[in-house]
Formats: sequence, structure tokens, C-alpha cells
Amino acid sequence: MGTEMVNLAEKARKLASLDFAKPSSTRLIAVANQKGGVGKTTTAVNIASALADHGLSILLVDMDPQGNASTAMGVQHAEGDKSVYDVLEGRLTLNQVRSRSEHFPTLDVVPASIDLSGAEMELANLPDRNNLLNTAMHQLLSESPTAYDYVIVDCAPSLGLLVLNALCAVHEVLIPIQAEYYALEGLGQLLHTISLVQHNFNPSLTVSTMLITMYDKRTLLSKEVFDEIQQHYNGIVLNTTIPRSVKISEAPSFGQSIITYDPHGAGAVAYGEAAYEVNSRSESVLQQLSNNHQGNEE
Repeated sequence: MGTEMVNLAEKARKLASLDFAKPSSTRLIAVANQKGGVGKTTTAVNIASALADHGLSILLVDMDPQGNASTAMGVQHAEGDKSVYDVLEGRLTLNQVRSRSEHFPTLDVVPASIDLSGAEMELANLPDRNNLLNTAMHQLLSESPTAYDYVIVDCAPSLGLLVLNALCAVHEVLIPIQAEYYALEGLGQLLHTISLVQHNFNPSLTVSTMLITMYDKRTLLSKEVFDEIQQHYNGIVLNTTIPRSVKISEAPSFGQSIITYDPHGAGAVAYGEAAYEVNSRSESVLQQLSNNHQGNEE
């Protein structure tokens, strides 16, 4: 235990000294997995917070009717409050509904309220129903193209119209995967859905990142799942894994990310290291996206 604490403290010191470079253009990332309980919202919130904690400019968009990302960020999102629902309905712009995080001066949040739960039925008959968020995002970034280094969209745990809107509005997908074998079964379905979106709606969409969550280094199962996913998706899976942690689960109830709730704990350090890995891959990912775009045009 003493050795682990020393190692954790050393990791925290090293992480604090790292420089997070601004990507050459805004990275648009959806955090998606149709399987619930894999740490999807936790990952979206804490990657966004870790990046903001190192000075990068972040927009976190909550596209889950449960509004858990909004709760974790301490942003008001009661029924009737301004939210992403108003953006999808065309009443307000992203600029009008975003709020500044009280914990990070460079992190803005677009909240989701329970109103969003009825959006799929209400929007189903609209002619451009798949691109509502994409249109709003394009407007925001066109008006201020250098405003954000990262736009991170937290998706609902489903494969419906709201998730489709998110996947049509971004260039990348980050998939959190729980370190258990059931997660591998759901991964195939998710990748199939993403391939359909690529083929029919967003040819530039790329699965850029996979992150193993709820990793228990004491069990052989966690290591086996990590090794298998890394073998099949080499170059996409982050080397960092996110440990099981009571503190990570507690943080949202205090309206905080783990980055502010327990800044020197194992969860905060792990998400900080994961965010650094995501950031350090920026230029190679952006180059890949550029190559994909040119290939699609040809």
C-alpha cells in the first residue's frame, strides 16, 4: 500500500508538469457506447475536465436525457431550463444555451434536461432530423472557429436518433469499454452501427480512441480483456486504464468531476493520463481525418 501511494504521488507530480498542446484544429469527439454502466458519462466529464484543467478550451455537450453529465458539472438542467433540447428544436443556438463551468474557466457545458427524452419522437418526421446537432455545431464553430480545442459530446446509452445526431456532428468516436467479457459482445454491435453511420451519413467519422474502464489490476479477467481489445484494435486503445474507484462514483453527487473532487487520487490521475494520451495523439488523428476526407472526395 505504501509503495502504491508513493507511485501515485509521483504520477500526480509528473502529470502536473506535463504540457498539453493545443490541437491544430478543433477535435469533435462523441463518447459513445450503447451499453449502460461502462463509464461513458464519467469518461466524457472527466476527460473534458482533465483537458480543461491543463488550460485547453473545451465544450462539453450533454446529449443524454438523464442529464448526468450536466449534474456532474454542476450545471442547472431542470425541466424547462434552456438545454440542448431547445437547440435540436431550433429555438435556440448552442451559444445561447451553453454555461461556463464553475470549476474550470475554459470549460463550457451545453446541458440536457428530461425534456430531451421526448425529442426522438418529436424530431422523427423532420426532413433533416439526423443533422440537427451538426447544423448547430457548424454554426457555432463558424462564428468562432478558434473558440474550442475540443468539443466532447456525451451520448445516451442507446443507438437512437439522439446518438445518430451526435455521430453526425463529430469526426471522432471515443468508446469506453468496461473490463469484462460482456463488454466485448456489445462492442461489435456498436462498431457495426458506427460503420452504418459512416456509410450513410458521415463518411469522415472515425473510431479514434478506446478506453478501458473499471479496470481491476488484481484480477486476471481485466488484463485478459485489455489484452484482447488491444490486440484487435492496436493503435486505438489507450495504454492508460481507469481503475474501479468509489471516489469516481461519488464525485457527481457533489456536482464535480473527479479532477476537482479528488485531484490527487487514483481516479483523477488515471483520467489525467488518459486525457494526455488523447491530446498527444491529436496531430496524427487530425492527419488521418484529413486523409479520410480527401479520399472520400476522390
